[in-house]
Amino acid sequence: MKKMALHWQILLGIVAGILLGILLPLFPGWHMGDLLSIPEGRILVLDWIKPFGTIFINLLKLIAIPLIITSLITGIAQLKDISKFSRIGIRTIGFYLFTTLVATSLGLLMVNLVRPSKTLSAATKEELLQVYSTDASGKIEVALKTKDSGPLQPLIDIVPDNIFGALGENGNMLQVIFFVIFLGIGLILVKEEDARPVISFFHGLNEVIMKLVDLIMLSAPYGVLALMASLVVEAPNMEIFNALIMYSITVILGLLLLIFGFYPLLVTRLTKRSYRSFFKGMAPAQLLAFSTSSSAATLPVTMERVQEHLGVDEEVASFVLPIGATINMDGTSLYQAVAAVFIANTLGMDLTFGQQLTVILTATLASIGSAAVPGAGMVMLVIVLGAIGVPEAGLALIFAVDRPLDMLRTVANVTSDATVSMVVGQSLGMLHEPHEKTWNEHYHPSNPSS
Repeated sequence: MKKMALHWQILLGIVAGILLGILLPLFPGWHMGDLLSIPEGRILVLDWIKPFGTIFINLLKLIAIPLIITSLITGIAQLKDISKFSRIGIRTIGFYLFTTLVATSLGLLMVNLVRPSKTLSAATKEELLQVYSTDASGKIEVALKTKDSGPLQPLIDIVPDNIFGALGENGNMLQVIFFVIFLGIGLILVKEEDARPVISFFHGLNEVIMKLVDLIMLSAPYGVLALMASLVVEAPNMEIFNALIMYSITVILGLLLLIFGFYPLLVTRLTKRSYRSFFKGMAPAQLLAFSTSSSAATLPVTMERVQEHLGVDEEVASFVLPIGATINMDGTSLYQAVAAVFIANTLGMDLTFGQQLTVILTATLASIGSAAVPGAGMVMLVIVLGAIGVPEAGLALIFAVDRPLDMLRTVANVTSDATVSMVVGQSLGMLHEPHEKTWNEHYHPSNPSS
């Protein structure tokens, strides 16, 4: 019997997780003497189901930095000469800045057309400020430290003083990427016979790590089931969601326009690939991005889909995608633009055209600095608010719905990374027709029946 496609398995896991999150809390806990005791449904989800989702994310994070190191070094070393490296680098950064500016501008357009702040009552604002003031204040404190630093502090933060210290924390991915690019340039510049053993080592290690990705993805449907069930159980009062529904719809519509409009338009126009083939190749990565809310955690799957199912050469994908997972946050920049205007209007402030231009610039730069982990955009939003003079306490107004929206904006981030890798590959003649493997070929290559 034919095995169900991976993206359908993940989709079923998401649906099953939502249903479990809704139904299990309806059942009370009960006891049968000292031998059997079942907690009430909500505790059952948080204590016995959520941990499997956490384990799944940890497994993906576990291999994120090793994958970035091996894939980037392999990709850069394969460029053979420094001029080829420059061509890929300039195209990559240029396209990433372009897509981010488009996303931010689209966010401003959407929020000015819909004006979602009109639906938020004073009572709802008061409740949100009281309920989420503690969580918001923690993010505000972190972001204010970033905002109060010098103008060149982001540049300083990119260069590590100890690479082993940087390797010990997933939040230091930009430092790791800087070192790896630096090392890769060194491999290009030395004699080929001297570089060959190093390149062979990292190439072999990269193949091993990609196989680990395959093994981890076998558990993806169960991991996303656990994640979705816990998300539903931990969601705040539904009345708060209803009060913020227009804000959420504004962000969602903007993100959907990016995902299903702007990115496919770039792909079909610049690479001549079909709309259907693009989404067929990216569906598992997009669904995983939706369930994990982490570009970094999704990176291993994104790399596998882009190379094997969209036909981007390894030397392009292994450079463009790790960079994108760190600095290309289109969904985050769109969300920051919508959120900044929404918060300002809710607090009775109408932003001028000049202030909205400041939002475009600041959100673009802030999205580049956002870590590729869940909720990072919320921290960077405070920098955007500060740039236009909006009180940072307004962050609490949208904290309730940030997590669900973070899931969809991660899909936009991942889709943008794949789009840029295809466009860059096409511009360099490194995009080819993929040979898509069947499920058995991919996960059981030695199976003769495949």
